[in-house]
Amino acid sequence: MSCTGARSGRTWWRVVALWLALSAGVALGQEPIALSGTLKKAKETGTLTIGYRESSLPFSYLNQIRRPIGYSIDICKSIVEAAGSEVGRELAINWVPVTSENRMEAMTSGKIDLECGSTTRNAERQQRVAFSPVIFVAGTKLMVPHGSPIRTFRDLKGKTVVATAGTTNADAIERLSTRFNLGATLIRARDHADAFEVLRHGGADAYAGDDVLLYGFLAKYGLGKKYDVTRDFLSYDPYGIMLRKDDRQLAAVVDKAVRDLITTGELERLYKQWFLDRLPTGERLGIPMSSQLQDIIESTPQQPD
Repeated sequence: MSCTGARSGRTWWRVVALWLALSAGVALGQEPIALSGTLKKAKETGTLTIGYRESSLPFSYLNQIRRPIGYSIDICKSIVEAAGSEVGRELAINWVPVTSENRMEAMTSGKIDLECGSTTRNAERQQRVAFSPVIFVAGTKLMVPHGSPIRTFRDLKGKTVVATAGTTNADAIERLSTRFNLGATLIRARDHADAFEVLRHGGADAYAGDDVLLYGFLAKYGLGKKYDVTRDFLSYDPYGIMLRKDDRQLAAVVDKAVRDLITTGELERLYKQWFLDRLPTGERLGIPMSSQLQDIIESTPQQPD
């Protein structure tokens, strides 16, 4: 073989070797990322475990046959469907009831994978857990018997207030009582339904809760003429779906699933279904979407910043 032929042969093989190397690089780049954390467990078991609330109407509550339904539940079902696509298999849901008081421990201990209720997403909680993008904006208000002299938090001086243990509502009452020297007595109930029962049976002068949940109780029991909800907000509370902290793969799935609901208009449809239309259990809340939630929906990009 001539020197020219040898050089040509070497050049050809270099081209082939370079092509093979580039092809291998592309192939490696296309390999699926190894699953970890919750998604790895979901792939292996075929399930995700959802913590739900029994009386957070219309976010997460039990229907007539005691199955979890609600606005947050529907959002979580979309997340589970997205997680199934990510791991390559259909995922079943394992339902676990939680309360305001035990939901954080249930999440951090691994008892549940997602918490789908009416949980406020704030900086303090994000030190322990993670959250989806905001799905609702509520605020603490007071429910009082019709004719009560209580109109604002300043009227709580020397009064007894019930709130659900482990909520931002209870924290808000404690802060206001201390700051303004109200001397209010705070009763911490196990769950929202228990707090409402304390008020109904005269065990407290006011029930401090998220406004939407208070209106939900009035609608559920048809007690709109017996109780009033005060006008002023004592706190603003953005809700999110809770998940474990530092689980990046699941966090990415949750973030994309909720963003897709927002940017496709599906979240607005769900809002109408659960807050404006008649509920499967017969109630109608008739609560228009707040300007705060409208602003969040309109400003949410399809991709995270």
